[in-house]
Amino acid sequence: MLPPAFYPASTPAVFSRADFGPDFQWGVAAAAYQTEGAWNTDGKGPSIWDEFVRRKGKIKRGESGEVATDFYHRWPRDLGCINQMGIENFRFSVAWSRVLPEGIGNVNQKGIDFYSRLVDGCLERGITPWLTLYHWDLPAALQRRGGWANRSVVGWFTDYAQRMAAALGDRVQHWMVLNEPMAFTGAGHLLGLHAPGRRSLGAFLAATHHAALAQSEGGRALRASLPASAQIGTTFSGAHITPWRPGLVRDERAARRADALLNRLFLEPVLGLGYPVADVPLLGRLEQYMQPGDEARLPFDFDFLGVQNYTREVVRHAWYVPLLWAALVGAGRRGVPATAMGWEVYPESIYHLLNRAGSYPNAPRLLVTENGAAFPDQVNPPGQVCDVARQAFLQACIGQVLRARQEGVRVDGYFAWSLTDNFEWAEGYAPRFGLVHVDYATQQRTIKDSGHWYGRFLGGEQVRFADWVG
Repeated sequence: MLPPAFYPASTPAVFSRADFGPDFQWGVAAAAYQTEGAWNTDGKGPSIWDEFVRRKGKIKRGESGEVATDFYHRWPRDLGCINQMGIENFRFSVAWSRVLPEGIGNVNQKGIDFYSRLVDGCLERGITPWLTLYHWDLPAALQRRGGWANRSVVGWFTDYAQRMAAALGDRVQHWMVLNEPMAFTGAGHLLGLHAPGRRSLGAFLAATHHAALAQSEGGRALRASLPASAQIGTTFSGAHITPWRPGLVRDERAARRADALLNRLFLEPVLGLGYPVADVPLLGRLEQYMQPGDEARLPFDFDFLGVQNYTREVVRHAWYVPLLWAALVGAGRRGVPATAMGWEVYPESIYHLLNRAGSYPNAPRLLVTENGAAFPDQVNPPGQVCDVARQAFLQACIGQVLRARQEGVRVDGYFAWSLTDNFEWAEGYAPRFGLVHVDYATQQRTIKDSGHWYGRFLGGEQVRFADWVG
């Protein structure tokens, strides 16, 4: 257990599911490349992650998602775990190259059939499917044509969206266009930490504009293809950002620049506010990628926006980081408790982000579409996984969501990340976020104590926060 001081006193002392109201959506989330495995099975084409993991030194311990949690073959068992925990909504993503091996052109019917079986399996078990079109795994064939840095990707993506809507739109009512575009453009095209592993300001700017266009055009493609009752959203990663030395002008300005880049870059164009160029003049260079009519195409009236949060970031002025002039001050340097990812334990971050997103006059309703923490698990035979820290973290974060909702923020759902332990991108398999433990040697699933708690909470059990922070 982490020290009580790191859980906010502002969390409601006692709360239950009933406090959120009967229409609040509770769920759990997963992603294709992180779980499916079967990377070249039944006609699937390679994705940029299938190729990136083979590059020496890119993934810790040289691990890959070739097998992952073998969700492709074991999905009935995993849906069974969702049922056991009493979770009503399951967010998953489609692997673009599983249904379109070349990214465009001929459909791989076996890939469509897999997702059709998965959707039917959810519905048969009383689980509502929430489908994400893109969770970072661009078809490798499209990357060879420039990927997100090629403007043609907007058309490639909208065609893919229309095909998925035609295949599953009769049964899937909840759709998400992109997962965390700032993450896959920044980490993948500017820093080189994620696929496709580019380190180019030009590639980053091009990918940013094309992803922003694809976000809105993908929404329009779904709306034109789906029944009127379908709900269409997209998701944004975010972190509450504070200056390292409050009151110091250069740190305050650095924090504002970081906030514009990390939190607002994709959100504000959707809301019709354009890119936050005033705070990050570097973004003025996006003009070279814009064509007539793009400003009118960037906004889209989504039914909901997904807010995804794990921590806060503390930012200071940094003269050695040109253009942004800002750097993150890590949890280790600040001497604060951190998760296995090195991220500060700061549940109030989700409260601040929800307030910020909800403060825009034309913002639609919000959902927390990812939130969770990686902590070491204690596996106790027989069949028990003790993860007190994760349970405490989830309770604190859910309490902060309730705090925002009670203060008038239109937040209507919460999805825990993640259903199972899985492949955590460049970090490999060491960090474990799951409510369900996976023994990677045997693929044995064990619901963790946090998963059992989540199930009891969804069944009506109260959280008595004061009992364990006092």
